[in-house]
Amino acid sequence: MATFAWQTWNSAPFKIERKRGKTPGTVIMRLSGPLTVRDVYTALSPMELNRVIDMPAEPGEEPPVKYILDLTDCPSVDSSGLGLVATQYVRCRRNGIKMIAVGASPRVREVLRITKMDSVIPMVATMEEAESA
Repeated sequence: MATFAWQTWNSAPFKIERKRGKTPGTVIMRLSGPLTVRDVYTALSPMELNRVIDMPAEPGEEPPVKYILDLTDCPSVDSSGLGLVATQYVRCRRNGIKMIAVGASPRVREVLRITKMDSVIPMVATMEEAESA
């Protein structure tokens, strides 16, 4: 008799939050949940995602000069998620905005290391380090 096991998808839903940093011109994008094609596009349509991650200054806000990608609550990333990060990095570079990743878990850090993205995007452990960088 054969026995089969299934892993139940048991993660928090993907969320993305844009907020201002302590320093003028700092934008923080906080990602929660898995940064995977399944989770991202279940939560947001491609147009909604682009609207959220687009970086124009909000009313009363200075134009962004620093973009902090907060990965503290992001337990995993797949190739689609890496593509989103790479696309955002290119957007930042094109607009003269410094991008920093903060709080990546060991699992996410390993994926960034394997893909050599850690050599392109500065990574720090804490939000305080990211704000002061």
